[in-house]
Amino acid sequence: MARQLQEEESGLFQPTQLVPLWPGTDSVDRDERALEGPQPGNAAPALVPQREELARSIHRAAGESFNVPVLNKGSSTLHQHEEEYSLELPEQNAPIFASYNDRIRPLLDAVDSLRQLMITKVGIQLPTIVVSSVLESLAGINLPRGLGICTRVPLIMRLQHQHQPLPQPELVLKFKGKVVKTDEEHVSEAIIRATDEIAGLGKGISNDPLTLEVRKNGVPDLTMVDLPGITRVPVHDQPKDIYDKIRKIIMEYITPEESIILNVLSAAVDFTTCESIRMSQMVDKSGERTLAVVTKSDKAPEGLLEKVTTDDVNIGLGYVCVRNRIGDESFEEARVEEAKLFETHPMLSQIDKSIVGVPVLAQRLVQIQAKIIARNFPAIVKSINEKLKLKVDELKKMPKKMSSLSEAMTVFMQIIGSAKESLRKILLRGEIDEYPYEKKMHCTARLVEMLNQYSDELHTNAETNPPKNSLMEEIMVLEETKGIWLPNFLPRTAFLTVHQRKVNGISSIPTSFAEKVWNYVEEVVISVIMRHSDKYRQLQLPFRRAGQNLIAKMKERSVNWVMEIVEMEKQTDYTCNPEYLSDWNKLMGQQDFFMKEVLNKEWPSKVKLEGFGEIEVKNLRQYRHVLQQAFDMKMRMTAYWKIVLRRLVDCMALHLQLSVSKLVNKEFEEEIVDELMGAGGGTERMLDESPSVNAKRLEINKTIELLQKSKEVVAKVMD
Repeated sequence: MARQLQEEESGLFQPTQLVPLWPGTDSVDRDERALEGPQPGNAAPALVPQREELARSIHRAAGESFNVPVLNKGSSTLHQHEEEYSLELPEQNAPIFASYNDRIRPLLDAVDSLRQLMITKVGIQLPTIVVSSVLESLAGINLPRGLGICTRVPLIMRLQHQHQPLPQPELVLKFKGKVVKTDEEHVSEAIIRATDEIAGLGKGISNDPLTLEVRKNGVPDLTMVDLPGITRVPVHDQPKDIYDKIRKIIMEYITPEESIILNVLSAAVDFTTCESIRMSQMVDKSGERTLAVVTKSDKAPEGLLEKVTTDDVNIGLGYVCVRNRIGDESFEEARVEEAKLFETHPMLSQIDKSIVGVPVLAQRLVQIQAKIIARNFPAIVKSINEKLKLKVDELKKMPKKMSSLSEAMTVFMQIIGSAKESLRKILLRGEIDEYPYEKKMHCTARLVEMLNQYSDELHTNAETNPPKNSLMEEIMVLEETKGIWLPNFLPRTAFLTVHQRKVNGISSIPTSFAEKVWNYVEEVVISVIMRHSDKYRQLQLPFRRAGQNLIAKMKERSVNWVMEIVEMEKQTDYTCNPEYLSDWNKLMGQQDFFMKEVLNKEWPSKVKLEGFGEIEVKNLRQYRHVLQQAFDMKMRMTAYWKIVLRRLVDCMALHLQLSVSKLVNKEFEEEIVDELMGAGGGTERMLDESPSVNAKRLEINKTIELLQKSKEVVAKVMD
């Protein structure tokens, strides 16, 4: 449909708004969705031809109302854009412009209603015509005049032609929620008072808009925005950064690519040095969305024809030359004088009549407005529907506001139940469907990896891999524990002494492992709790505190248990595992070979034993009297140490399984309930909502209300 409309419109204006050094609208998405958004079933396609017909009728009405023939391609005063743009001058004794056809007016009214709702605050831009000093000529009413800044706030003027003649024009000002009626005689003073209320007394400016509705016979059906003019030097009580503030307001309107910039230039100045031209070229370098209005043509006619013909500043949409109202001239008198000027002046009469006069400007603006609205309205409707859906979804994700204790308790128990089930799945059953891509939450796999690392660390410790001068430690212990008893008898005290030294050497490893495991489990538990309570921020702090307290208790228990296990290993040398005797007997099978090699007259310096590698033996020969006992004790310790290490790993694994199971199935719920209810008033605390969450909820509800009203406005266009 977008391509079809483009062909019908002769491709003149880019979608959106019109701006004279002051624009602003959002980008247009040529989407074929119906104006009222998605429809159930197969109803949506039925609206497409309806919308196409609506769009076509808008453009037909724009052309029919103005009876517009196409200009000759050879016109020297218009660019190619203008050559494709058809328009015909109205008769001089006619009103400035005929009213819109009834098929156009509903869309304009809908856009104006959206503007009054301030829908731009939610990021939906509206088609806008931004004008400057020519505003009162188009409206036919007196606006504030004088030195300095006359327009200190964006002035939105809505002109409405009345089919039924009015005894008197109706003028209404709207600002800050107020509605103030006025008339043509006092409208200037009313605007000044309203501006003072918005921007303060003096010459300061504000970006808060002031709306003026004018219902009057013979005016064009237009909605326009007048912006503050550029000033560089602060005067009186103006802020020092007045230029920056004005520039920011202007740039806000002219920057969007869809804006059409109406650049108001004085005929008396060099166009190439104008501040407004430089500003518009910053955002529209090609000039394809810039239209220039040349004022004060009667004051500086010399060279004007050449300026608008050669176009040194690249005004893509061409020029319209006008004459300003002088002194106390009425608007009717000013138009008559303007027509005479461009008809009889020796220089100005040479300018093509298709680009001179306020009536021509009004005609062009009305046609531009029709095209802008037609092209943007579907995108506006789409944006309203999309943003409304997003905000409704966002509200659903917000923490639910609880209104009663019973509701709070129900929510509380639901959170605990769902969190417990998640912990069972990831900590006990090894299921990963809730966290398919978060490896940290694949808990059983991570715990196995940590247990394997713990086992490897135990088995690679120095106490497990003795130095090459093996047997010296055993010999020294035997020497210091010898007593008056039968010779060649292995004292148990000596064995326990060596054993305790080895256990002390690895005692920090089980403790560190227990702490590491519970630190990991704490991260998992807190992550699960936060996930299941993310809609209830007021519960997250006590939940987090309860989780941390619980893990601290579990960690302390485990560390104490580990220390007790280590202490038990120091106190006893017992095992019923038959592998001990089997391994000891196997190792002792090398004793005769070892003793023979050590006592060999050739005195080899090293002896190789299975399971030990090469052992330094030259220092052992001086201890022949305890060498057999030392060898026996070494083999017993080697066989028993394998049992000890395996026991430390197996017991740790069983302990962790039991502890995690108790954590999930019992202590998790008890700890959270105790944390929330133990201090008293816990359920009441659940009803509290943080100020930030409450403020966000109010903001979302306010935005939803605005978007719903906006949806109702655009829906009426199709009714």
